[in-house]
Amino acid sequence: MFLAVLAAMAIVVPALNLLLPPASLLHIPGQTVELLGKYLCYALLALAIDLAWGYCGILSLGHGAFFALGGYAMGMYLMRQIGARGVYANPLLPDFMVFLNWKQLPWFWHGFDHFAFAALMVVVVPGLLAFVFGALAFRSKVTGVYFSIITQAMTYALMLAFFRNDMGFGGNNGLTDFKDLLGLPLQAPGTRAALLVATILALAGSYLVARLLVTSAYGKVLVAIRDAESRVRFLGYRVENFKLLVFTVSAIMAGVAGALYVPMIGIINPSEFRPEASIEAVVWVAVGGRGTLVGAVLGAVGVNYLKTVVTTGLLAPFWLFVLGGLFIAVTLALPKGLMGAREAIRKLMNRPTSVPSAIPEAAE
Repeated sequence: MFLAVLAAMAIVVPALNLLLPPASLLHIPGQTVELLGKYLCYALLALAIDLAWGYCGILSLGHGAFFALGGYAMGMYLMRQIGARGVYANPLLPDFMVFLNWKQLPWFWHGFDHFAFAALMVVVVPGLLAFVFGALAFRSKVTGVYFSIITQAMTYALMLAFFRNDMGFGGNNGLTDFKDLLGLPLQAPGTRAALLVATILALAGSYLVARLLVTSAYGKVLVAIRDAESRVRFLGYRVENFKLLVFTVSAIMAGVAGALYVPMIGIINPSEFRPEASIEAVVWVAVGGRGTLVGAVLGAVGVNYLKTVVTTGLLAPFWLFVLGGLFIAVTLALPKGLMGAREAIRKLMNRPTSVPSAIPEAAE
């Protein structure tokens, strides 16, 4: 059902956007296509978090770092495509480097003029960071709230580093003013529609990978680790290896989400590393339903749609209060999220009606 909805969306939305005139009632404007693409990128991030947290109990408050690193890898490719069309018309250096008097391109920027290399870095950089970070943490048996704290410290440290102008990533302003993607103008309606389809395909593929993992024997061990890690370890399983694999796969999914997000939005800057951004993503998963995969997607889309509605009205300054209230309400009333409520309603509707038995006569 979920994949069918994604398939229909990939066909119907671009068709209504590109084939119908703007005057038509069924026409979907480009702004809506862009907004939907943004929601689905967030949905992919939420899916990645749910894979690690919902099925293995790894509560990461730093997945925004993997999302941002994937975004920066794509942003570097897009900056290299600008060439001499920048403000300073320098074909070798991005505008911000010319402004800061950089004399040559840093070594870590080489290769990003090729899409294949950038796509590889989208996967390798977040995955490698997660692998190294996870190996150190899991082999040291760092679990629970302590792991959550150090992931938050990691993303905060990266945010401070990327804010520095001498890091070579644009400092506070980040990377922006993109022109082309694979030779196609980013602002063209067809390119926007193609980005939406690519995001849908990435979400569908990631969902299939996650579903394959959690429904396999490996997934059963993950759930056992989530529920009773010490017992699984006592049975002889190398718990840290199981956790390391799922954490790395989750980080790669987050990196892909960030890479799709950047050309859709048109900018990437250090604010994407904010710890509160990672915390907000965890709230999406909790609202939708932890350990359900589909619930994480619904939570991300639903909460971000609510954010769009709230922040474009009079309640814009109070969005964080609305988000906090939503999280508290869901935690108290729907501890298993929206998907849990759906299952509860289904069980209630399918429960057979009990027929009262005859009251036995009192013994004389």
